[in-house]
Amino acid sequence: MAESAQFSGLPVQKFEVLEPPRHALFVRVTHWIYTLSFFGLVLSGIAIILAHPRLYWGETGAVGAPSLIDLPVPFVRDIPIRGPGRYVHFLSAWICVITGLIYVLAGAFTKHFRRNLLPTRKHFSWHSISQVVLDHLRFKKPTEDDAQSYNVLQRFSYLAVVFVLLPLMIWTGLAMSPAIVSVFPFVVTVFGGQQSARTIHFFVAVFLVVFLLVHLAMVCLAGFKLRTGAMIVGCSVVRRDRP
Repeated sequence: MAESAQFSGLPVQKFEVLEPPRHALFVRVTHWIYTLSFFGLVLSGIAIILAHPRLYWGETGAVGAPSLIDLPVPFVRDIPIRGPGRYVHFLSAWICVITGLIYVLAGAFTKHFRRNLLPTRKHFSWHSISQVVLDHLRFKKPTEDDAQSYNVLQRFSYLAVVFVLLPLMIWTGLAMSPAIVSVFPFVVTVFGGQQSARTIHFFVAVFLVVFLLVHLAMVCLAGFKLRTGAMIVGCSVVRRDRP
């Protein structure tokens, strides 16, 4: 039901309208599947790293051997979820791989990347880049018009995640699998050894977690309910004033 108000002697009505579709169906489905599997990866990864919180470089690394980095977390040798954690990590990883492959193929087929993620010439202007950076530093809430498309920082960060960080995460994960390495040894030799792959895998995971935290912060700043609703149903309901 519309609500009436008086403004400068004129009645103003507030009414709800649906925004144009913001996210395609395949984007929404793959987004939430990947979100669940990513949390499975993070939680199981924490269990794995607690069992041996040391990073090495090269082919071998073990307790007593010189380490590259000693992580400032407890060394829990007998953690009870270490074994199940590996199974959950393995399962979640393959769900991520399959979901990501579907997303990339569907995005290429529907021209999603070209329309929504590839920066255009106007995005490379100094004014555009500096304005977006200043808005983020000031935690400025984006307008409804701004929310209808990705800005230059969002485009670059999403492309980096989809086409750089996630492939690197998958590759380094495969490099730590003895079954994969026995068939395709180049998967690990390109990194200089399994321990090198493990170290790179850890830091890529940290970058992805930081990206997730920043992403959640920006969603909350822009309006958590509206943005989450758009990612669930494809569009948001907004309230507008009309004389």
